[in-house]
Amino acid sequence: MEQDYIKQKVNDWYHEYSDDLYKYVFFMIGDHYQTKDILQDTFLRAFNSFESFQGTGEKSWLFRIARNLTIDYIRKKKPVAYIMEAFPQIQTSEKTPEQLALFNETEKELYVGLRRIKRSYRDVIVLRKIRGFTISETSQILGWTENKVKVNLYRGLKALKHQLEKGGYFHESI
Repeated sequence: MEQDYIKQKVNDWYHEYSDDLYKYVFFMIGDHYQTKDILQDTFLRAFNSFESFQGTGEKSWLFRIARNLTIDYIRKKKPVAYIMEAFPQIQTSEKTPEQLALFNETEKELYVGLRRIKRSYRDVIVLRKIRGFTISETSQILGWTENKVKVNLYRGLKALKHQLEKGGYFHESI
């Protein structure tokens, strides 16, 4: 009975949060197939560690699991790929036309700009401004203080604006 309850709960969460989690992880790594793997691992880990779930804030809990799995994936990447990410090229030739077709022009500009800023800035911008989490929820997901979230958001938006200006794009809302 307990096992059936956990399966149903995680299944409900999958239907409710999988799209948001997919978009978050994809923004972080930019690889459709790896994003699907991380998403599957997120719900598998949620199922296997359900006992550690505190009963509230399942969305934050799932995002924290997905973030940790994404960070683990990035750390395990080959050194060459890691260096390529640290020093992105002007052109985003590593993206397939199929992947880029998923975004409209404004989203492409934003995506390219996000890929060119520090990971910590990217994390907080995606969570706060794209996924719409509160400062409190973002601090829980990232394991940061609320003040650190605010500071990194400010600096991240400034860095993103600089990247967009460098690329010839600027939008007042950024």
